[in-house]
Amino acid sequence: MFRFAHIELLWLLLLIPVFVAAYIWYTRRKRRQLSEFGDPELIEQLMPNASRTRPHIKFALLMSALTLLIFAAARPQYGTKEQTVKRQGIEVMFALDISNSMLAEDVAPNRLERAKQMLAKLVDKMQDDKVGLIVFAGDAFVQLPITADYVSAKMFMQTIQPDLIKTQGTAIGAAINTSVRAFGENQSEASRVIILITDGENHEDDAKTAAQEAKQKGIEVVVVGIGKPEGTPIPIAGTNNFMKDRQGNVVVSRLNEDMCKEIAAAGGGLYVRCDNTNTAMRAVQKEIDTLAKSDIETKIFTDYNEQYQSFVLIALLILVIDFFIFNRKNKRLSRINIFEKQQ
Repeated sequence: MFRFAHIELLWLLLLIPVFVAAYIWYTRRKRRQLSEFGDPELIEQLMPNASRTRPHIKFALLMSALTLLIFAAARPQYGTKEQTVKRQGIEVMFALDISNSMLAEDVAPNRLERAKQMLAKLVDKMQDDKVGLIVFAGDAFVQLPITADYVSAKMFMQTIQPDLIKTQGTAIGAAINTSVRAFGENQSEASRVIILITDGENHEDDAKTAAQEAKQKGIEVVVVGIGKPEGTPIPIAGTNNFMKDRQGNVVVSRLNEDMCKEIAAAGGGLYVRCDNTNTAMRAVQKEIDTLAKSDIETKIFTDYNEQYQSFVLIALLILVIDFFIFNRKNKRLSRINIFEKQQ
């Protein structure tokens, strides 16, 4: 397993485009100043040893070295020894609705982004639990198998967009069934719960029956309804327009609270509505905390080999090369022309 011990230092990579932009601005400004001073062609003749490309090469080398040093500072590591440990926790499967209706903006910034923010906060509060991720629209599939790797879980959550599933719709029943299968066949003494985040506009299947079947298998179904019952149009990304039906009418997406409550009741779990506050997140966290924890076997890497040395060595080599590249042309080398015909 590859990881960065100090992954937060990778934010320093944002300095690279800033330096590039500053260098481009400085180069253009310098060129304008030379144009104001005199004719560029005449100035070039007066400075025959000045090189146009070498400063660019030196800057590119410096940026490459800086990038490698930032990677080195973040301490890249490879896991070399895997160990199975037992921890007290539960198993949580998040089932996230990514249908187009989740782009509605009756909660800020929109339903989908608000749901992702809530899930990230829930994951941040987990310690010894396992977590998985299901995404669904007209169909459902496993985005992340059950795992104790919270970093990967949050990374997968951030990449979720409606275009992950081409078949539009809201198949809540399929999402619950997929979540149940994703827990695996091995029976665990640890509590299992499905956190279903949706606007409740189920058009595809019998979600209540799926929730009842999950409850019979000892899996609780908690439903988080996101949106407002009065509804709002669904914006089309990159435009000022809204989605329309086949008759040309603007589609208004409404939170179906009745459906959400029925699914939660059938699954023996809690229903809570998500708005622009943290009320829903706290309610779900409280529900999770009441579940019985048991031993969960988790495979973790206990030994890691540092890999930063390679990054540092390559960066130093680049800096040495940069040191021997001058901004001006070498007079002796510039006189050599291997393609010139000998008299």
